Amino acid sequence: MKNKYIKSLGGEKDEEVLGSTGRIVSTEESSKDAWQTSLRPQRLDDYIGQTAFKNNLKVYIEAAKGRGESLDHVLLYGPPGLGKTTMAKIIANELGSQFKVTSGPAIARPGELAAILTTLQEHDVLFIDEIHRLNRSVEEILYSAMEDFALDLVMGKGTGATSVRINLAPFTLIGATTRPGSLSAPLRDRFLINHHMEFYEPDELKHIITRAAGILNIEIEESGAAEIARRSRGTPRIANRLLKRIRDFAQIKNSAITAEIASEAMEALHVDDIGLDDLDNEILKCIIYKFNGGPVGVDTISAAVSEERNTIEDVCEPYLMQIGFISRTPRGRIAMKAAYDHIGAVWDKKPEEVLREEADGDR
Repeated sequence: MKNKYIKSLGGEKDEEVLGSTGRIVSTEESSKDAWQTSLRPQRLDDYIGQTAFKNNLKVYIEAAKGRGESLDHVLLYGPPGLGKTTMAKIIANELGSQFKVTSGPAIARPGELAAILTTLQEHDVLFIDEIHRLNRSVEEILYSAMEDFALDLVMGKGTGATSVRINLAPFTLIGATTRPGSLSAPLRDRFLINHHMEFYEPDELKHIITRAAGILNIEIEESGAAEIARRSRGTPRIANRLLKRIRDFAQIKNSAITAEIASEAMEALHVDDIGLDDLDNEILKCIIYKFNGGPVGVDTISAAVSEERNTIEDVCEPYLMQIGFISRTPRGRIAMKAAYDHIGAVWDKKPEEVLREEADGDR
């Protein structure tokens, strides 16, 4: 079957999904990132990073094609900007299947999901972004669809209600989410292939940036690519966004992107040596100076820095935790020694005090 890309079913993503922070180092997707679509690889061999999963995926796909079966359902989870949508498209390409896209918030009623599922052909790939935001009544329709390739629908109401089963063509559902813990256990258990999208290493990002520069006809030196990669927070979406902005600075100087130009541009864009921007540093200063290093609740931090809770939890915290700057406990967030060193604050806590605070938070 020929591969065909079909545009999103059920409408555009809402503003909450797209994000509205306007930060250049935000991992959230926005309509302004549409240009990055042309940079996305189309095959597994061209995909940089997530090496172990790629190798396993090649085995799963070849085995499924050899048996003439649809690939098992796939769940991709992790912070935004790490390539979940790109990976889903690549899976469809490798299977040689039709690729259909929708998102959790776009499917409001069970009938809307039923309409999508009944149009699927054999071995099609259906991608549901932000799958954790599916309505519960919609989610329940998915159970039999994923397990038995059938829809169990109730027609009518009251004593006249009848149950109707509609058989579906075998298909592969790929779900993507930034909050795997928000998925119900019955839905999560039906995904037989699970992968946590990891942050990218600087060397992997350097290759991604060099490849993107070639596609966009941007002249870049290896040192410039390395400098951008170092400050890209382990996220390809941010790396590509920074590359496009730094291109403007290099163009004004009539030069290729060098490490020096990249560094000057980053300073102008308020992106520091490790990829943190003003909001990230404001959060760290808030925890350290206003709340003595924590623990402090996320709602309190949100009020103190005048930023939405979702932005702090989904955009800022994952990377700050990844680099060991904060620790998240049930009692709140704690700033670690690395954060004190970065901010230039005095670390006056003994290790046992930090361990005691974390232990208190786990109770």
